[in-house]
Amino acid sequence: MPASHRILGRARAMRKAPAFHEAILWKLLRDRRLAHLKFRRQVPLGRYIADFLCLEHRIIVEADGPLHDPVKDAERDAWLNGQGFRVLRFPNATILASPGLVLTAILDAARPPPHPSASPPPSPARGEGNLAAASPDRPPT
Repeated sequence: MPASHRILGRARAMRKAPAFHEAILWKLLRDRRLAHLKFRRQVPLGRYIADFLCLEHRIIVEADGPLHDPVKDAERDAWLNGQGFRVLRFPNATILASPGLVLTAILDAARPPPHPSASPPPSPARGEGNLAAASPDRPPT
């Protein structure tokens, strides 16, 4: 059997019998429950399977159990990053104890980065506000 068929079969099996912490996270992400973000679970990408994928924002969310190998995870993350994905990893204990922190981190990752040339709004305290509002004929707004 080709590797792609094996990976697809494994992903299907993982969807049918999710790990405990993945099931908890899936309840929070499924059906666009988190800010209408569309997540899929156990998605094959190359030779890897992403726990959760938001394709629109190119975010992968991973629930990390005690058996994760940091060296293999770094290699996997580097490959996924090279494909244009941002990988967010959360230890199972964090998913269980602080699901709000996990969801906030995912939402932060989905926000577009500020434009590099964007400057902060003018500060009225430094006299950079609306000049019309500062004219003597007009009261400040």
